[in-house]
Amino acid sequence: MALPWLESLNVWGDDPTRNEPASAPPVRLCVTFSGNGFHSGEWWAKGEGREMELGRVLAPLADFRDRMLFVRGLYHEEARKGNIHSSQTGNILSGAPIASGGEIRSGLSFDQLLAQTYGRSTKVPSLVLACEQSNPSVHKNYSMLYSSHISWSSPTTPTPLELYPALAFDRLFKDESSPEDKSVLDSILADAEDLRREISVGDQRKLDEYLDSVRDVEKRIENAGKRGELQGWRPTLEKPNIDRPTDGLPQDIAEHMRLMIDILVLGFQTDTTRITTLKLNNDHSALRFPNVASVQQPGHGIDYMIHHLLSHSDGEDWLTVNQFFMEQLAYLARKLDSIQEGNGTLLDNTMLLHCSSMMAGARHDNDQLPVIVLGGGGGRLRGGQVLDYSGKPDRQLCRLFMSLMDKMDVRPQTFGDASDPLQEV
Repeated sequence: MALPWLESLNVWGDDPTRNEPASAPPVRLCVTFSGNGFHSGEWWAKGEGREMELGRVLAPLADFRDRMLFVRGLYHEEARKGNIHSSQTGNILSGAPIASGGEIRSGLSFDQLLAQTYGRSTKVPSLVLACEQSNPSVHKNYSMLYSSHISWSSPTTPTPLELYPALAFDRLFKDESSPEDKSVLDSILADAEDLRREISVGDQRKLDEYLDSVRDVEKRIENAGKRGELQGWRPTLEKPNIDRPTDGLPQDIAEHMRLMIDILVLGFQTDTTRITTLKLNNDHSALRFPNVASVQQPGHGIDYMIHHLLSHSDGEDWLTVNQFFMEQLAYLARKLDSIQEGNGTLLDNTMLLHCSSMMAGARHDNDQLPVIVLGGGGGRLRGGQVLDYSGKPDRQLCRLFMSLMDKMDVRPQTFGDASDPLQEV
């Protein structure tokens, strides 16, 4: 089990014989995605730094305005050809042409290009998580696998999604030879006690907080499937017709999302992985939100309509659900920002990209795509900016991907339909 950054220990290749400051922590990338776009009139930002003004969709992220890069006007030319959810989502991280007519073909996504290069130095080169199961059906001659997968390991291979928090946790921390029902902490307590005697008081406190957070995630995973009615996707039966598996899906969509966030943060914190992708829901999503209070139907949750159909309403409940997704992003940013790494925080050393495959679900509008980036990228990313490429040539979203890869010292000559990064990023 990997350790978090500790001031008392040399890390990331430091030479303990040389009296020099600890080396810089690695840069991490986290890509998050929510389907069906946003409220058409409330996705906007203007101004700079802490004075940046935000539309109501982005209001939950107000605390991070000085570390937000709001990018307007970027798009994928290839995604405009089908004008349906699948053709707009399967290439969201690649800009590649999408095959139809029963064939599955997209392109290598930039997160997986990084996993195959930058990510090879960690135990898990890439952690790809999801909170809504994949849809294997076909819609208007396009496979719905495209609307269910944003990460692609090759043009014909969508990266497998980990939907179960317990299995995501195991992939990061469980040794294959260890019993499945044994806590990962039980195996390392003796080593942890030995380590405590060698580190500073401050690091002892940080170690205790870290181990407590791992134990907390384990307990929440264990309890996540044991309460309440099923939320999120709706099964075809009101009650299961078989015994419920022990390690099932969380029954509360908010808890599911936050468990996945906590797990990916632990992956970063322990340097078990540096590349994560979290699909909060599908495009053409069937999620419902009984846990989110309805504005349009006071006293009720927003479970009267699935996410996809709600996106066509552009009403107050649609805005509320948009804010629910941004609250999960704020939760992730806050978790990252609470973890110290040297003179900065884990958020300072992370690039957190959030995107969707269309601007407004009511119109399937993808002439420009909603994109924000949070974090500092190890000091290589300047937040507090609004960049507008509307009406400009060479406004490919893949140029932003090239910019983010450049911050991680991965510099392909071309990527997707782009040949050079955005100089302003």
